[in-house]
Amino acid sequence: MKQTRPARRTAASVIGSAALSLALAGGLLVPAAQPASAAPTLRVQRVVGGLTIPWDVTWIGQTMLYNERPGRVWTKRPGAAPQRVNLALPRIWARSEGGLLGLVADPGAASNGYFYSCMSVAASATRPKDVEVWKWKLTSPTTATRVRTMVSGLPIGSGRHNGCRMVIRGNDLFIGTGDAAQGANPQSLGSLGGKILRVRLDGSIPTDNPFYRRGGNARYVWTYGHRNVQGLALRPYWGSLYSVEHGPDRDDEINRVAPGANYGWSPTPGYNESRPMTDLTRFPRAKRAAWRSGAPTLATSGATFLSGSAWGSWNGRLAVALLKGQGVQLFTVSTTADVATKREKVLTSYGRIRSVHQGPDGALHFTTSNGSNDGIYRVAAG
Repeated sequence: MKQTRPARRTAASVIGSAALSLALAGGLLVPAAQPASAAPTLRVQRVVGGLTIPWDVTWIGQTMLYNERPGRVWTKRPGAAPQRVNLALPRIWARSEGGLLGLVADPGAASNGYFYSCMSVAASATRPKDVEVWKWKLTSPTTATRVRTMVSGLPIGSGRHNGCRMVIRGNDLFIGTGDAAQGANPQSLGSLGGKILRVRLDGSIPTDNPFYRRGGNARYVWTYGHRNVQGLALRPYWGSLYSVEHGPDRDDEINRVAPGANYGWSPTPGYNESRPMTDLTRFPRAKRAAWRSGAPTLATSGATFLSGSAWGSWNGRLAVALLKGQGVQLFTVSTTADVATKREKVLTSYGRIRSVHQGPDGALHFTTSNGSNDGIYRVAAG
């Protein structure tokens, strides 16, 4: 499916047939006559160590905000030691794949201090409750206060398939959810599991969501038919949204996200994981994946697009964290079709990698997920 550029004109397009000829490369406008650039040289440094499964990282101005899955949140200023953030979290269900998971800062966080967390919540020490998304305000490097609950009631099951990756586009918060290993959830618009949800940053539900008029949980749904969304990434310039998710024993996927689309996961009856990730027999109109791993899976996780001239020939590539595959896999993503193509695999010496994000300094940051002495690393290109 051909992507449509945003309805705006660049200065270069106004020039028309003047000296600069433009071509599209990786979704970014660059001079067509430029020689091919080389792959960058990478400089890797550990920013923080001694962590237990740091699930996500984001930035409030120049302050790095990160968490650990058991239920801890930290801030770190450049050149300073990490500081533990005191905040009134609910009881966290840190079992199986559950815990304190996704983090994302508000676009205006440098001035308003807002950020959002996605977490598995416990009803008691022995019983899970649900998965919830909360909005917070960082009031100091060591204190955050709860603003509101954004979404609650996401299914949790035993703690398997929690999803919880988030990304913000404009005034919209997108939330990738897991199916909670319950077969009916992905295709049911009455369930928030196995979906990508869309809410406003103030917690309201957009009335132009595809299924808003159906009422109830369907009001939140942007897409459905997912198994376990682990990555969400916005493509620079285009603003296109891509998801990354885990397959069972085959077919991890990268998908371009289209409102109202069904991505075809339906492991019923029961929870039958031999079903196809995109079941075109049962759902002929399901949206095909831009890329799938086949067998074996790589356990694809967080994702981000690399942006900036320092990245050389990697500028515009999609970087995907690999858990089982151990490293970061780069992809080129077509601008004219829903196709992603594997390219280089890098950063293979750090074990399981959970999250990848490009920081405000343009460097790539990644978190490891080895279970002990995990860290956050900064990758500068040049």
